[in-house]
Amino acid sequence: MLLLNSLDAALDPTVFGGKAAALARAVRAGLPVPPGFALSREGVLALEAGSSEIEAAWLEASGRLGGPCAVRSSAVGEDGAAQSFAGIYETRLHVIGEPALRAAVLAVGRPETDVRIGVVVQRMVEPTAAGVLFTRHPVRGVAGLFVEASWGLGEAVVGGLITPDSIELGADGVALRYDVGFKELEVVAVEGGGTEQREVAPSRAEAPCLDEAQLRALAQLAGRCTEEYGLALDLEWAFVGPRSYLLQCRPITR
Repeated sequence: MLLLNSLDAALDPTVFGGKAAALARAVRAGLPVPPGFALSREGVLALEAGSSEIEAAWLEASGRLGGPCAVRSSAVGEDGAAQSFAGIYETRLHVIGEPALRAAVLAVGRPETDVRIGVVVQRMVEPTAAGVLFTRHPVRGVAGLFVEASWGLGEAVVGGLITPDSIELGADGVALRYDVGFKELEVVAVEGGGTEQREVAPSRAEAPCLDEAQLRALAQLAGRCTEEYGLALDLEWAFVGPRSYLLQCRPITR
């Protein structure tokens, strides 16, 4: 029985869920995914029960990550081509310390539910800018690269807290259209753990949050993901300065 695996080995979506399996594939393809590990539904239940079957592996895996972590659900059937559970289940960000991480995994795994939910644990990325990228327009259905971006963590975008920058890119990363949004809030990590919303100064709220080099990097990331998955994709990404990270990758289902 598989309880816990490094993220690159969590390839079976029927065991670790769709999100974990997609990220495992991305890691193996050399995409810039933050390091982490995954627990199966049985792993979450074993952790809740304090089972010796998982304790040593848990302590080793959580200790290896070190520092703040992000904890996300990974349901069996999630992020498949026929359906998506994006945003339905819980996420805990900037979790600090092993006791808090254990509690976050149990909360996100929701072991009382009938749905088979695994959990992905990754080293926390604290971005300067983040957001989503679609390789097909989510409403019009036309092919292309469509970006929504904001300052700080991507939760400001996916949670609909602000009007994000809206960008259409060419395959080379040149902006065909860049509509600057009003990003009056950003979601940022808090020193003691967790996140909070902070006001953004008006001059920064109305400034583009991505530069030309970052736009090119996003186009390159989208191209690599498309080569690997061969589908219309919904990506969640983040920048720490010039460095890009792939946080999630799922098929577009609408």
